Amino acid sequence: MSNTDDWSIQHIAALAGTTSRTLRHYDSLGLLPPSRIASNGYRHYDRQALMRLQRILLLRELGLSLPAIAAVLTQEESASSALRTHVTWLRSEQDRLTRLIESVEKTIAAEAAGEAIMAHEMFDGFDHTAHKEEVEQRWGKEAYAQSDAWWRGKDASGQSIWNAQVAALNGDWIALATSGALATSPEAQELAARHVAWLSSIPGTPAAAPDGDTRSYVLGLASMYVADERFAANYGGISGAEFVRDALTTFAEREL
Repeated sequence: MSNTDDWSIQHIAALAGTTSRTLRHYDSLGLLPPSRIASNGYRHYDRQALMRLQRILLLRELGLSLPAIAAVLTQEESASSALRTHVTWLRSEQDRLTRLIESVEKTIAAEAAGEAIMAHEMFDGFDHTAHKEEVEQRWGKEAYAQSDAWWRGKDASGQSIWNAQVAALNGDWIALATSGALATSPEAQELAARHVAWLSSIPGTPAAAPDGDTRSYVLGLASMYVADERFAANYGGISGAEFVRDALTTFAEREL
């Protein structure tokens, strides 16, 4: 093996921005075994191991737990197909972050120049307005206004906690979708119930209204998750969104 395909644990830890201790922990869980162990006992990694580490770190970014990541890696057909799924999500997030950076830069520039700050530019790229048009068209401007007011009423800590909860929910969907489970399985239906409970916690949505048509709302969203790539990216791509749609559809037809 050439030196270009053989990296020490210290080198990989530095490149990945992690620690040797973390990499050893991944090994102990069966997530990332070293490619070889040198005579001095040091772990070494080849190119395939690096690709596997990249997938682990990306899944961590999606909010998956280490056991969930292990399940995903076990079911993955190939590294390339897995990375293509990650790229779909990353591109969607990249677009959002680009708009977010531009909106903040415009605010900084306007503030420095003493110019008026346009409200619609200040909040471009923030998640809570990403699907404003779809919400207003499907469920009315009042529904969006209530949800928007609820979101703006949260402080930075509250918004961070909420975003973490959403990331965890999406991550659990991805893990289950790639585990080989059926959309009708008890695990999928339990997750669907959790998803509906999450929707019901957002003021302004039909699921939150006492007399709201939760069933139609859930079925409509389930279809949107597949039809709109921006939604699908939250679940690892179209195949993941299809799994979520099928699980939510089954739940809605049985329980709502």
